[in-house]
Order: sequence, then structure tokens, then C-alpha cells
Amino acid sequence: MSDTIPATCDLCDAHKGETDGSFRVLPPLFRDFGRRQVFHGPVSTVKCFEDNSAVKAAVESPGHGRVLVVDGAGSLRRALLGGNLGAAAAKNGWAGLVIDGAVRDVAELALCEVGIRALAPVPMPTERRDQGQRDVVLQLRGVWVRPGDWLYADADGIVLLAGPA
Repeated sequence: MSDTIPATCDLCDAHKGETDGSFRVLPPLFRDFGRRQVFHGPVSTVKCFEDNSAVKAAVESPGHGRVLVVDGAGSLRRALLGGNLGAAAAKNGWAGLVIDGAVRDVAELALCEVGIRALAPVPMPTERRDQGQRDVVLQLRGVWVRPGDWLYADADGIVLLAGPA
């Protein structure tokens, strides 16, 4: 890994004794789908269920090196991200996406210059009903994720550090 981006294992070593909730580790459920295997940045969030309207709005806006964390309630019935939205995320400067849900267009996502982690692929698209919330506090797989936290992802996992208060 780069000297300027700490490895998740190094972050865990440095913060393993913290009990105040400022350092968190996501469970190892997320698979790699994007071209970038290592990514990091401040967190922006979306909460939605089988409707990717808010995801689309987010990735079509400037990312400024942020990581979009999507609470899709773990649904594997409809994909919250596909090739077109993956390409939009890369084009608009998002560092990565972590999706508690499914993605589609796996071959296209693998070409997108952005980090993408999700639970699994499924070919079924969502129905856009303009539902979902942006930049809200999430609880993803029992782990609190807040807008402004810093997320680091590499081959060993995904960790979060509390952002500035």
C-alpha cells in the first residue's frame, strides 16, 4: 500500500484498544466489484430499499473523493448499482462505494476506475420511485456509519474512523 494511505491492518493495530466507538470495522461480507481495490475518503450516505433513485442522484453529483456508503437493507433482489451508475461515480470523482445490497453489470463495473464493494451481483434492476434518504446516520450490519466519517478499504477489509465533530 501507499505510504500516505494507511492499511486497514495498521489502522486496526493502532486503534484496537479504543472502546469509544470512534473506530469501527465492517464485517467481512463485502465483495470487490470495481477496478480500484484500495480506496479511502470521507463518507457520504444513502439509505434506500430496492430503489436506487438516491444512489443515482449521489453518483451523478461531484464526489470530491468521497466514499458513498449505501444501506440497501441487505436486499439481494434488486441491484442498487450497475454499469452506467458505476461509470458516473468514476467520472464524477467518487473514490468508492460500499453497498449493503446487490449490484449488476459486473463486467462493466470491473472497468470502472472506482472502488465498489457490495454483497453480491443480481441482474434485476430497481424500480425508481424517488425514495431514499441522503447523508443520514446508518447502522450497517450493526456498525454505525456517519456522514463525515473516514472510510478505508483494502484487501483486508473496511474500517471507519470518526470524522471531525
